[in-house]
Amino acid sequence: MAAREFYDNLETRDPEGREAAQFAALREQMAAAKAASPAWAKLHDGIEPGDVTSREALAALPVIRKSALTERQAVEPPLGGLTTLSPGELDWIFCSPGPIFEPGVRSGDYWRMGRALFSAGFRGGDIVYNTFAYHLTPAGHMMETGAEACGCAVVPGGVGNTEQQVQALVGLKPNAYVGTPSFLRILLERAAEAGHDVSCLTKAAVGGEALPPSVRAEFQECGIATTQSYGTADVGLIAYESPIPEGMIIDEGVIVEIVEPLGSAPVAEGEVGEVVVTALNPVYPLTRFATGDLSAILPGHSACGRTNSRIKGWMGRADQTTKVRGMFVHPMQVAQVVGRHPEISRARLVLQNPDNRDCMTLHCESASDGGERLSQAIAESIHAVCKLHGDVIFVKPDSLPDDGKLIDDERTWD
Repeated sequence: MAAREFYDNLETRDPEGREAAQFAALREQMAAAKAASPAWAKLHDGIEPGDVTSREALAALPVIRKSALTERQAVEPPLGGLTTLSPGELDWIFCSPGPIFEPGVRSGDYWRMGRALFSAGFRGGDIVYNTFAYHLTPAGHMMETGAEACGCAVVPGGVGNTEQQVQALVGLKPNAYVGTPSFLRILLERAAEAGHDVSCLTKAAVGGEALPPSVRAEFQECGIATTQSYGTADVGLIAYESPIPEGMIIDEGVIVEIVEPLGSAPVAEGEVGEVVVTALNPVYPLTRFATGDLSAILPGHSACGRTNSRIKGWMGRADQTTKVRGMFVHPMQVAQVVGRHPEISRARLVLQNPDNRDCMTLHCESASDGGERLSQAIAESIHAVCKLHGDVIFVKPDSLPDDGKLIDDERTWD
């Protein structure tokens, strides 16, 4: 029997047929959500699901932002009433930094990550080393269920414990990796320093942060073919690379729009704008969810044979929220850190990536010279609030720009 080239026949549909099928599913989903959820009935009050027959009609619906989700979740915990199952009927309820809560169910490939992993070459019989987090956040489960959908065995490595993880790679000899590119780089370096052979790894599906071309080339030199995917805990897989990495192909389970940054009106094809996603997910039927990420639609289709539209990939943020080593960092988190230390009069979190390694430093204005004790206390607050390590430096009062920015992302991707 010939090997499968595509995950399923959805990937090679006629584009017009795809559009018609997706909007038919969306109308059915919206009607069911309004019937099952008072929150959706209120949010879509005056909107007739049967009228949502085109992208023009979809663009008339309100955009939903993460800030609105957190507000709704605070009023109606834990999920704002926006799931069609009650909280007790779900299999998982996750807590991501913010905090913001997300649902999950075990049946099937809930986040649809199997499509991205199949495109990355993952097949039945592979042993997948999964280094995404399993603690509170859904990333580890997102990739695990996707790998299971491809028939793979999964090693739940999680994050941290680098030396132990290298030993696990040596002992278990997995042939596939999922996680951030920065952690794969660390594992390869630590293994080389210790004289360990981890040439068992031949493929990697990475996400959670940018994959600079130079880092992809490093992995290729180590014999690891690497592709990346793009998704969120809220809507699951959004887009993924094929073995011909010319942009990222949009997943079959979402409708993607590119709109004016922090707005709602779609931009012209090819223009950079904010990625807004409608998820075809009857459990968590988010419509026009604003990711805060910037991208643009590429013309034409992939040479790999998949016929869905493509985006250029991640091109930055529409707001100050950013992602560091696979974790979101929000301006309000920086404000929380500052609020813990009255000695700080103003602060700005500066992100850089020397040698393609993310680092963040909190620049603090203070009337005093700070001192080691205060610096350590602030660093502990950064870790407690952001779940990431950061450095602290003190600067003179009134030396930081008075432009309202709490996060300054100076990273470049070579």
